[in-house]
Amino acid sequence: MASAADSVGSLGAEQNHLSVPVTDHGAWATAMNNLGIMPVGISGQQLVSDSLCIQRFDPALGLIAPINPMMAGISLVPPPPVPPDMPVIKEIIHCKSCTLFPQNPNLPPPSTRERPPGCKTVFVGGLPENATEEIIREVFDQCGEITAIRKSKKNFCHIRFSEEFMVDKALYLSGYRMRIGSSTDKKDSGRIHVDFAQARDDLYEWECKQRLLAREERHRRKVHEARLRPPSPPPIVHYSEHEATLLAERLKDDHKFNEATAVLFTWIDRGEVNRRTANHFYSMIQSANSHVRRLMSEKAQHDEEMERAKEAFKNALLAILTQFEQITAVFTAATRQKAWDHFSKAQRKNIDIWRKQCEELRNAHSEEIMGIRREEEMEMSDDDLDENPCKRIRTEENGVCDQTQASLREENDSLRWQLDSYRNEVELLRKEQSRAGRPDDDHAHTQTHKHAHSPEAQIQLLQQSMLTMQQQLLSLQEKLSNKEAELEQAREEHHYLEGEVLTLRDKLLNSAGEAVEGTNGELHDKGMNGCVPSLYHSRDRRSEVILRGGVASEKEALLLGIISTFLHVHPFGANLEYLWSYIQRLDSKVSAGELERLMVRLPTMFRQELSGVGATLEKRWKFCGFDSLSSA
Repeated sequence: MASAADSVGSLGAEQNHLSVPVTDHGAWATAMNNLGIMPVGISGQQLVSDSLCIQRFDPALGLIAPINPMMAGISLVPPPPVPPDMPVIKEIIHCKSCTLFPQNPNLPPPSTRERPPGCKTVFVGGLPENATEEIIREVFDQCGEITAIRKSKKNFCHIRFSEEFMVDKALYLSGYRMRIGSSTDKKDSGRIHVDFAQARDDLYEWECKQRLLAREERHRRKVHEARLRPPSPPPIVHYSEHEATLLAERLKDDHKFNEATAVLFTWIDRGEVNRRTANHFYSMIQSANSHVRRLMSEKAQHDEEMERAKEAFKNALLAILTQFEQITAVFTAATRQKAWDHFSKAQRKNIDIWRKQCEELRNAHSEEIMGIRREEEMEMSDDDLDENPCKRIRTEENGVCDQTQASLREENDSLRWQLDSYRNEVELLRKEQSRAGRPDDDHAHTQTHKHAHSPEAQIQLLQQSMLTMQQQLLSLQEKLSNKEAELEQAREEHHYLEGEVLTLRDKLLNSAGEAVEGTNGELHDKGMNGCVPSLYHSRDRRSEVILRGGVASEKEALLLGIISTFLHVHPFGANLEYLWSYIQRLDSKVSAGELERLMVRLPTMFRQELSGVGATLEKRWKFCGFDSLSSA
């Protein structure tokens, strides 16, 4: 008991300024024994363990107000990690009016609810019945500044702190047994439970803080985007006659043309064009159009520069290729036997490596030049595609025939060269045999006769190969003659088909002329009563001839009828946009270009005229089918 009293006395000496020294150590030891708590190791342990420490807390100071952030060495080095199995040892807390005893460390820690956002209020339950607001403030004032205490008659209260981190200090007191004074009455003791409380004031302040942070974040983002945003273009001045004259002068200047066209486009887009300003805008548009010729000349200059650069590049590649050929010729001369035998083995190896590298580079450059030539040939072939399709067919047929003839000629030449080489070998063998046929004695004669047997066999083999080569040459000549005959036959068929087409075209024209003459004769033969029906009949036949000659499908025939009816209703003509808008209601797939091509293809039925003066000048289409009939 004396050791326990000594330990309690040393605790009172080591507590902070909020604790009160114990005068009667025996009474406190008796009270602790009655509660079943052994006062062992109280003086040597800290009040708050390292595992419960957060930033802005000092574990050595216990439940004292928040730490000054200006103090050196605070919150710079995190505390060392504590193993989770190590229990938290709590000590007795002495106050003026009460004493707080920790719970048994073998019991589980008190549970808490989920922490609400921005929580500054705690719920304190299990208070003694005789606990007053002053005692509660005295106990929890060590955790931080208290703004409000709301005490209930049912032994619980709500305490609101000024900062959020103070709630963590208050939660440390959960599970302590509070005893008021030294009384052992039930009304003067109770086990307190501290938990998070959800208050509207805390939630409102937290939402206000979050909105403030969001506003600051938006402001920072806007500042960052404004810094990265490119500068806005200068504002466009409003239209006036003075500004229009200045703009007309700037449109004539090549250096200020870009800015002037931007201003002109903005004015037209704003709707500044009206009857009063139409002439000014027309003159400015005309000035802008005058730059088209300049731009085309600049483009032509750039194209010429491009062609010159291509030609210079091509010439440079050809020069490089010629130099490669010269170097390859040097290597070829060096590899001949009269020079090759004088080099050492290492020198021959190096020369061989250099020759292979040179040949690879030469082949790469030659392939590049061939690619350039292919591109030029493709460009020329694209230009040739615009020619007559009949001529294109002829050129294709001629090209195929030329290719076959060229291939046959190459085969024929190669066979001739092989035949010449065999003949040369036969002559050489005969010469060797004639030289060997001059014996000095019988022994030499027999040996030469033995050796001459093998050249005779070779001569026979060569003669047989010559016969086979001659047969192949004859067969190739026959194939060539057959190909030429087929080519002549194809040409004759082509000429025959062309003649048939011409005769059919003449017959069609003659039939149309006879139909028109017949209608004219009927008009002369009949009287006034029958002239109108015959005229309508001739017009119908004439329209049928026109349709057969110029209309390719049923859709074009329908379009032709609709266009004729529409333009016949408009005797002064109509522009293409007006006609197209009308036909769009009937068929939305028809384009304005298709209508224009159809009317241009039939000049005897539709005629294009210019109407208006100055800015109101426009192109109008008129129906002239009846005029062509009357003229016929």
